[in-house]
Amino acid sequence: MTDEQQPAGGTADEDGAPEGAPLPEHRADGLDLARAAARAAAASPGAAPAKRRTTPRRRTVPRSSGSRPDDRDPQLLEQAMGRLIANHGWEVDLRVQGVFGRWAELVGSEVADHCTPESFDDGRLVVRTDSTAWATQLKLLAPSIVRRLNEDLGHGTVTVIEVLGPHLPTWTKGRLASRDGRGPRDTYG
Repeated sequence: MTDEQQPAGGTADEDGAPEGAPLPEHRADGLDLARAAARAAAASPGAAPAKRRTTPRRRTVPRSSGSRPDDRDPQLLEQAMGRLIANHGWEVDLRVQGVFGRWAELVGSEVADHCTPESFDDGRLVVRTDSTAWATQLKLLAPSIVRRLNEDLGHGTVTVIEVLGPHLPTWTKGRLASRDGRGPRDTYG
C-alpha cells in the first residue's frame, strides 16, 4: 500500500484495516475470506503456487457432442424405433401383430373369410371361426398353419392353435331356465 492509501491512524494489516482495530464481521458467503487469501498469496511472491487438482471434476452440464457421433445426435426414426422395440422386448409381439394383419395372405382367402385370429400368448394362437364346420376344418389344417406361421415368425414361436367356434347365444337367461338342459326345452325335444 502506498502512503496515500493508508489510514491516518498508522499502519494497516493484511485486510486493509488499521492495526488494533476490530476485524469486520465474517460474511456468510465467504467472499471476505477469498479476498484475504488472494491478498495473502499476492503479498508473498516467493511462495509456491497452490497445487492443482489432479482428479477431474464431474461435469453436471452435458457436453456437446462434437464431431463424433453420439446418442444425443439426431437419429433416423427407424433406428430410434428399433432401439425402443429391442429395449422393451416387443419384437415377437410386433411380428405376431404383423401376422394378424396378413392373415388372409398366410392362410388363404377362403379360410380367412371364415376365421380370424383373436389373441396370441405363450405360443398359443387363438382363432375364432364363424361356424362349427369351419372350426372342424381349421382343426384339421392346424399343423400346416403352425408350420407356415413358424416359417414366418421364427421356429417355435407358435406351438399350438386353439380353435374356437362361433359365439352362440346362451340359454341360461330367464326365470324358467333349466339347469342341466341343452337348450330351450321347447325346440330340442
